[in-house]
Amino acid sequence: MDKESFLKNIIEHIDIRSFDARPIIEAYGRMAFQARNLNHASAIFNRMLKDDSCSIILTLAGSLFSAGLKNVVTDMIRCNMVDVIVSTGAIIIDQDFFEGIGYRHYLGDCRTDDDQLRRLGIDRIYDTYINEDELRDCDLTVTKIANGLNKRSYSSREFIKEMGIYLEKHYPKVNSVILEAYRHDVPIFVPAFSDSSAGFGLILHQRQNTGEHVAIDSVKDFRELTEIKITSQDTGLFMVGGGVPKNFAQDIVVATDILGDERPMHKYAVQITVADERDGGLSGSTLKEASSWGKVDKGFEQMVWGEATLVLPLMISDAYHRGNWKQRSRKNYQGIFS
Repeated sequence: MDKESFLKNIIEHIDIRSFDARPIIEAYGRMAFQARNLNHASAIFNRMLKDDSCSIILTLAGSLFSAGLKNVVTDMIRCNMVDVIVSTGAIIIDQDFFEGIGYRHYLGDCRTDDDQLRRLGIDRIYDTYINEDELRDCDLTVTKIANGLNKRSYSSREFIKEMGIYLEKHYPKVNSVILEAYRHDVPIFVPAFSDSSAGFGLILHQRQNTGEHVAIDSVKDFRELTEIKITSQDTGLFMVGGGVPKNFAQDIVVATDILGDERPMHKYAVQITVADERDGGLSGSTLKEASSWGKVDKGFEQMVWGEATLVLPLMISDAYHRGNWKQRSRKNYQGIFS
């Protein structure tokens, strides 16, 4: 088979507006196990949306947008269901920005011969394919953006805002989380920014600019997100997966104390994960455990052990059709750093 034979069936992003998940979420509340946990998590998220004093922080980890969940998050931004995003670099750069500049992910097969894929220049994410040549162009586009900026240190939020400006100028009609976040003043933080295509683009930029160059300051990321917590007072976490984004968002409560501007623990928290808590790993650590660290209040918290492509569309469709987001005021946190 040639390369074109593998890269022909495009991943389609699910539209949470096209179906109403309220009946099944309500039915899950009369069941047991993860069905009832999902019902409870949905109730907490809707409570967050009703609480206009609460700022909602969405954390993302895993191969989510390549799997068809990108439009779920763009709709969350458009419908004012999220005020801040903290993500892995792969989701924001390799998956969202990658599609923003015109490329796509393709339906694949996890049983395919990976040696053949490598020879053809095809990268595999479980049962999804990516054209390596297109991914390399994504790297080089990051280099291009960096080359056009003043040579100094940037938070990932600042650099991703510049990526939004680039998309607005060159690809204004694409459906992109970066672009919608830029348009709605929703800051995006990627605390491990170089662990993605952005890293390849930035090391090339620094090689080409050996004196002064653009650099990403992860401490500035931490300070800026902490400043949002100080400004917002009450916060709610909606966590998809775990890892660095989860810990980064939880830690800002402790950081307010360190800075002498102590703020309350996250008032609300839900997490969708398939990780196990028993090995002490962060992705599966319970929200009750986070309470012992002074990070998450135990009043409104719920773990859902389920895979994100199954769970997230149901939760957001339920919230969309209940309509509590219509009464929320936009927080516009990007503006506090202008």
